[in-house]
Amino acid sequence: MGGLRSALIAAGAGLAWLPAVPVGADAVEVDQPWVRVLLTQGRDPVRVGGERYTAVEPGRLRRNGHPVGPRVVVNGPTAVGKVRYRGRIEVSRSAEGVTVINEVPVERYVEGILLREVYPGWEAAVLEAQAVVARTYALHRSRETRGQAWDVTSGTGSQVYGGIDAEAPQAARAVRATEGQVLVFGGKPILAAYHSASGGRTASSEEVWGRALPYLVSVLVEGEEVSPDTYWRIPVSTAKLGRALKDLGWPVGAVEEVGVLERSQSGRVRRAFVEGSRKRIELSGHDLRRAVGGLPSTLFEVKREEDGFLFVGSGHGHGVGMSQWGARAMAQRGASYREILAWFYPGAGLREGWGSGEEL
Repeated sequence: MGGLRSALIAAGAGLAWLPAVPVGADAVEVDQPWVRVLLTQGRDPVRVGGERYTAVEPGRLRRNGHPVGPRVVVNGPTAVGKVRYRGRIEVSRSAEGVTVINEVPVERYVEGILLREVYPGWEAAVLEAQAVVARTYALHRSRETRGQAWDVTSGTGSQVYGGIDAEAPQAARAVRATEGQVLVFGGKPILAAYHSASGGRTASSEEVWGRALPYLVSVLVEGEEVSPDTYWRIPVSTAKLGRALKDLGWPVGAVEEVGVLERSQSGRVRRAFVEGSRKRIELSGHDLRRAVGGLPSTLFEVKREEDGFLFVGSGHGHGVGMSQWGARAMAQRGASYREILAWFYPGAGLREGWGSGEEL
């Protein structure tokens, strides 16, 4: 975690590494890891705590027009733009302009993302499972990004984080009920991937990312029918698809045919082809999804229509790890959050407490 991170070995912790706690942290938060969240980065001015920060000189910030050096730290709670955050806010001059990072206790971080990732009215077991998954994901990223400026971003590239304004009683209860609980494999926090809906079966990490992880395998998912993404139909014209392919470096000419060449274990499109007036290309299902734009997943069929193609599919997201709609269906059938986690992350253990080393 940049200059603020160090290795921390807690006796018997089971988690071999935890981020360092910033100097001056509240006593109640000292016994838990802290996470560094990238809030914003760019050339535009940023308001932090009512002060206006700009990057107009190499290696220097200006606050309200006055030079203040390359880095300023503001203790929270404070606002960045219109959103309030706990912990500490670090404003720094970077090659990209002004970089703003929120350093926050992991439990507060989880509370600030929980209801941005699942619906507040969902069953307690789903919120509790999501809390464990979100906490685990953040700590996995903290370990993977050691020495870098931040661990996670505040948007969909990591987990959607809303700070104080996203906190609510439902989130607080779920965080308290699972406090300190982390999914581990080999003593380390796992890559706790998740997605909205699987379309009936999750995908393995190997088939999606080419990296086999023993706890991210394909599992059956039942009860997702109520998800808005269980079935979807997206039309795309031949002209639009041809332009998109050209923009991505595949000038096939007028698109004449699109088809599936190979599917993965879970039924997702692994390889596809596009036949054009100039040439035929083969591409991955992910590249075709990117070219079409707006496809919720790679679990689809392609049908020819008069002026284009109809993509008919199921699921939303990459399909790896926990299906949130599948987790809800399990909760409605009476499953606990522990049972939900055991189903979607087989082989992973559940460790409780930052220093207990107890596997549940």
